[in-house]
Amino acid sequence: MTYATQNEEEYAGLDGAVARRLSNLSSVPHIPRINSFIPKLSDASLDHQRLLQRLNAYGLYEVKVSGDGNCQFRALSDQMYRSPDHHKHVRKEIVKQLKECRSLYEAYVPMKYKHYYKKMAKSGEWGDHVTLQAAADKFVAKICLLTSFRETCFVEIVPRYQAPQRELWLSFWSEVHYNSIYELQGQFLTKYMKVFYTSIILGYRLDLFEA
Repeated sequence: MTYATQNEEEYAGLDGAVARRLSNLSSVPHIPRINSFIPKLSDASLDHQRLLQRLNAYGLYEVKVSGDGNCQFRALSDQMYRSPDHHKHVRKEIVKQLKECRSLYEAYVPMKYKHYYKKMAKSGEWGDHVTLQAAADKFVAKICLLTSFRETCFVEIVPRYQAPQRELWLSFWSEVHYNSIYELQGQFLTKYMKVFYTSIILGYRLDLFEA
């Protein structure tokens, strides 16, 4: 099954706009790894606030996707097809990459590899940094993460053996959730800034743009 957008040039321009916003950031090397750490709720809340402040500082916003275990695949789907609804197709292609190119990823998986990719094929199974690398390789894309990490706010995942043909921009919150990110523009910018500063003043947790 093939999915395509009718406005590829327009969407490529959106990706380029995000890249220009973050052009002064230095990325850190990406090391594929499986999920092994889930933060405490209090730590995750602080991390989320840090991420929101970074998004605001760079004039970006999140398109939030459902936190149903498929968020990485939904966010990638939104970046590629401007809809999170093709997450099953995205997961299928990533698992296919894991199966067909075993030698590229097996060293990063501390369990029986066949068990790993079979588990990853199930809807609701969380994506990890191994699946991100497989996605970059499969879709020939540079995947750029704006993170909530205190020490590192920007991570790049690049295809191993090909020059990237596109960029996919995701936010990554505290090892638990991915969203799709874009540049703020026009009326949307005005609405976002109003809600953002109101939430800061009142001390509320900011949950914008829920799917």
